[in-house]
Amino acid sequence: MAKRKPEDPPAGLAPWMATFSDLMNLLLCFFVLLFSMSSISEEKFQEFVASMSSAFSVLDGGAAAIGDGILISNGVSQLNELDEYINSTGKNADSDTTSDQFEQYEANGDAREELYQRAQEVIEDQGLKENEEKAERILEDISESNLGDQIEVNFTSEYVLLSLKGAFLFDSGKAAIREEATGALDHVGAILERYAGSIIEIEGHTDNVPMHSAQYANNNELSSARALSVFDYLLEHSSLNPAMIKHSGRGEYVPVADNGTDAGRAKNRRVEIRIYNM
Repeated sequence: MAKRKPEDPPAGLAPWMATFSDLMNLLLCFFVLLFSMSSISEEKFQEFVASMSSAFSVLDGGAAAIGDGILISNGVSQLNELDEYINSTGKNADSDTTSDQFEQYEANGDAREELYQRAQEVIEDQGLKENEEKAERILEDISESNLGDQIEVNFTSEYVLLSLKGAFLFDSGKAAIREEATGALDHVGAILERYAGSIIEIEGHTDNVPMHSAQYANNNELSSARALSVFDYLLEHSSLNPAMIKHSGRGEYVPVADNGTDAGRAKNRRVEIRIYNM
């Protein structure tokens, strides 16, 4: 049998050399990256710190501190120079600046508070003037209708107040509106229609004499029922929007006169109608 001739070696580099060359390239790239990261441009770094200082109003002396190398390349020893670093970064200067800024802020706050108070005074004066004119018109209307003895008119900067005597509207211990009072409530409803865009509040009040009946357990329930009766009557006999009217019973807790006398108790038994500013 004839002998086989040995095969020629494959052309090109040996396989291990390709792997080795790739490894060398990777190592070269790795060390180039390390070198590039280890070199810091001091100029660019100072520009960065300066931009941060102007943006956040801190580290006013940071550029000088970095230039002196207090916090760079000193390692643990920089802790011994903490006071120097604080001074070099402008901390002390910032303290003065902060104090000035705080004083300026306080001054601005006082100015704002004074301006707010002046605005409140202007609003209050304007409200008093408008409600005084409104109260005069309502009082004139009530006087012409001969209801001055039953309805009192007062005002504040926030509202005009109509106070209706309880004895005129209701029998003792009752919440049903007396027939004699319906005409007066019709007239009150016509007045309120002129100010239908305002919030209207109806409050029932009693004296402090304890009461108990089969229908009402105490003065709180009685005052609430009386306010509700006036509310229902006005809605039924006028074009007022119920969404603009609210009612509540205050019982004996907001007296306007001395409950120790008959005249005082009579004044405390009342229904108040407030017409608030629009």
